[in-house]
Amino acid sequence: MSRIALFGAAGAIGQSIAAAISAQGQSYRVVGRNEAGLRQAFGSDPRAEIVIWNPDSPASVEAAAQGIDTLIYLVGVNYTQFELHPELMRKTLAGAISAGVKHILLIGTGYPYGLPQTSPVREDHPREPHTFKGRMRKAQEDLLMQAHAAGRIRAAVLRLPDFYGPGVEASLLHGAIKAAAQGGAADMIGPLDRPHEFVFVPDVGPVVAKLVGTPAAFGKIWHLAGAGVTTQQALVAEMERQTGRKLKTRVAGKTMLRLTGMFNPFMRELVEMHYLQTQPVIMDDSALQQLIGPIGKTPYAEGIRQALKGVRQ
Repeated sequence: MSRIALFGAAGAIGQSIAAAISAQGQSYRVVGRNEAGLRQAFGSDPRAEIVIWNPDSPASVEAAAQGIDTLIYLVGVNYTQFELHPELMRKTLAGAISAGVKHILLIGTGYPYGLPQTSPVREDHPREPHTFKGRMRKAQEDLLMQAHAAGRIRAAVLRLPDFYGPGVEASLLHGAIKAAAQGGAADMIGPLDRPHEFVFVPDVGPVVAKLVGTPAAFGKIWHLAGAGVTTQQALVAEMERQTGRKLKTRVAGKTMLRLTGMFNPFMRELVEMHYLQTQPVIMDDSALQQLIGPIGKTPYAEGIRQALKGVRQ
């Protein structure tokens, strides 16, 4: 029987985690809204158990979590509906606790920190979000860690920076990777010359698989940093080096995002998070490395090579 469940599993990070769990010889459960999408992503793995849920219903959550020891929470929401994050976490906790789930790991972001006061940022950095999305992510984390403090479930958070990789469309770099591989111009969010970090999605799965098997991980918040500090400009240059041709870019700054947002709700939602392009949250993951040992991180040049190959296929 599956003892680990991935709630909201269909995305790239969920697939990375599932692959790492499967590589350990473990069965696992993938839980999502869309059965066809789950079957497309996991149907070829005999270790995958596919379960459909309604995240708005604690009863549905409880049914999806029956028999599970560890729940990995990857549930996403539309970028225009971040108010759903704490609401869905509250319902998931209620259903999971009723089902007897013992551990829950939230895959989170740096949004709850707000403007960084140090660089790099450690896990004890103040959480002072100045954006709506940051406040909603903080509320989500608070619900989780309050349940842990109350002894209702053992909980942890793993915060990730921006990410990229083969087939990862929800990435700042996706437009550039696609244009570099297929031609055309890349729409990007600038400025491109500011420090940034990215985690290569296939590197996330092995870390999560190890983390959930480490009892000391629970009750705390952890960081997984990228493969070093870089810039979008440097990564575009690497794409150009590997493809042998100049990449055409269309770069939108905060003003352009605001103007475009008058007609595009998604672009409008990017405005409040634009500070991450100019005052980035660079994560320190030394605590995680002390807990689980050395972390394999794909160098950017190799990550770009694989991402370009993924778009060409």
